Amino acid sequence: MDKILSALSTNGFETIDYVVFAAYIVLLVGLGMFLSRSKKGEEKSSTDYFLAGNTLTWWAVGASLIAANISAEQFIGMSGSAFASGIAQAAYELMAAATLLVVGKFLLPLMIEKKIFTIPQFLRERYNWGVGFAFSLLWLFLYVFVNLTSVAWLGALAIQQILGLPTDITTTIAGIEVDQVRMVIILSLFLIAGIYSIYGGLASVAWTDVMQVTFLVGGGLITAYAALDVIGAEMGLGGALDALGHIKDYLASIPGDKHFNLVVTRNEELYPVINGVKDAAGTVVQKEDPFFTNPGIVLIFGALWLTNLGYWGFNQYIIQKGLAAKSLAEAKKGMVFAAFLKILIPFIVCIPGVCAYYIMNAPECASLRDTLAGSITRSDDAYPFLIRNFTPTFVKGLSFAALAAAVISSLASMFNSTSTLFTMDIYKQFINKNASEKKLVNVGRLTSVCALLIALIAVYPLMGGIDQAFQFIQEYSAFVYPGVVVIFGLGLLWKRASGTAAVVCAIGTFAFSIIYKFAFPEVPFLVRSGYVFITLVILFVWISIKSKKAVEADKLDQHTISAQLRWSTIMYCVAAVSLILFVCSFFNDTMRIHGFEGAMIFFAAITATIGFYLRSNALDKVQDPKLVAIDLKIFDTDRSFNIGAAGVIIILTILYIALW
Repeated sequence: MDKILSALSTNGFETIDYVVFAAYIVLLVGLGMFLSRSKKGEEKSSTDYFLAGNTLTWWAVGASLIAANISAEQFIGMSGSAFASGIAQAAYELMAAATLLVVGKFLLPLMIEKKIFTIPQFLRERYNWGVGFAFSLLWLFLYVFVNLTSVAWLGALAIQQILGLPTDITTTIAGIEVDQVRMVIILSLFLIAGIYSIYGGLASVAWTDVMQVTFLVGGGLITAYAALDVIGAEMGLGGALDALGHIKDYLASIPGDKHFNLVVTRNEELYPVINGVKDAAGTVVQKEDPFFTNPGIVLIFGALWLTNLGYWGFNQYIIQKGLAAKSLAEAKKGMVFAAFLKILIPFIVCIPGVCAYYIMNAPECASLRDTLAGSITRSDDAYPFLIRNFTPTFVKGLSFAALAAAVISSLASMFNSTSTLFTMDIYKQFINKNASEKKLVNVGRLTSVCALLIALIAVYPLMGGIDQAFQFIQEYSAFVYPGVVVIFGLGLLWKRASGTAAVVCAIGTFAFSIIYKFAFPEVPFLVRSGYVFITLVILFVWISIKSKKAVEADKLDQHTISAQLRWSTIMYCVAAVSLILFVCSFFNDTMRIHGFEGAMIFFAAITATIGFYLRSNALDKVQDPKLVAIDLKIFDTDRSFNIGAAGVIIILTILYIALW
């Protein structure tokens, strides 16, 4: 205990910093409990608990989406990846903004019209109970053993380093050496998130997220600015913008350095082996090329879209916020608002990571490094190191609160979605079909408590020893998302999608991901996931066309047929151009080092798939008996959505031109 108290008194934090953080925690829990109250004599229904009674406004939807998404995975993991390989990591966030527009226009409207509680519910109704049950178990497994554990671990790691808490107070449990301080922090994060989310449900989570997103975006921007400002003053460079410009110019002067490039090119001269070389002892002989994790324009036109569509369109704890909107119009506007917020994230997390890299590697920073507390022993230490050393008094408290807001809001959303999945898709479907509304709410609360306890037990064995958690999470999520996009996307949009095809692809997404990883270890994982997608589409279409369960197709009006055929032709033309560029990339070095090969083969595949299902929907005389009937009018958007979407696209275009 003396070590902990000594660390808290010598870590650079002042009393006001602790007061700011404590005030934030009290306000958060108090607001969450206040919002979770029920009117006298009324009990929460399952809709109230799991979908906030469908009362969320556009700004609550957008804020809650971003608060649920941004966690220690971004603040710590993405900043760590930016430290290692640069701002190309921002593509995950920037292209997510574009993906939110696609989800808001084409996917969410169909889900809301179907009155869906959970994503597996849609699979059960569209295909069969087996597909829905399998995905319920899959998402539950991922939420408890991947999402909850990774977010809590990264959050605790950051808090421990920022506060300078000791790491040598350990005990051995089941043969594993456990850091007691870190486990106490993890337990505290779980309890704070659980207090209001488990009792109040989605309403508490979503409305407190409005406050949370203010802290995490505001605090994050202040942290980035403060760090740059201090660096500028220490190095005699002037203000924050001057410091940023100097860092950019300095890194650009280093041969092969891509830290300030949104599009990373292959550099065979510096990195002959793309995925690096290790000796027999596991020591790194040659670092991996940054292109291996950020393969050029693949992050714009390639399989990054699979990750983003799978995450933003078909992930329960994300899309649940849109399903809880008070109307379809509010849900769509919420998606646009979230897209604008998403564009801010690279400035909050990637720029600090690059700054930390400059500080730790530039010879001109040698004297500055000697004055700093702690060090960066692995990439994910970058953001905590920056907060501890460069943010001034009071701002430290805000930055600390922002990080806590990111972690707690994500944990709260995961608890709620875990309880929704188990209660509505397993308990109500297979255990107690006649359960009362009160019973469903109580089972949901109990499920969250169980998830908390299981994650607490599993966190240490699963998350220890990872250098770049963000890349770890992205790569292994990419095992799932090709199948998710094929099964959900074609299930929503193609009238001939069959249940048998869905089952085969659910298994195939793991099987082919593992096979291709070992068969092509030198291929970037985003390119590999594109190969898996192409394989699964071919399988899915072939099995669906061979289905014996097809029935006579519904007759469509001429307007619907003409619209689908017109867009099908456009998609086929785009696919043809992409295929030509793919072939050309084998004969042009500039195209090759920019990743045209991996990007264009995927873009050709996905646009050809869209063209195929549109033409099939218009002309085929048979359909699957469980198809989703689509009225094209549901895809219409109002003026506010269109203006907002145009604004997002313009900003993204400017950023890519400026930082190509």
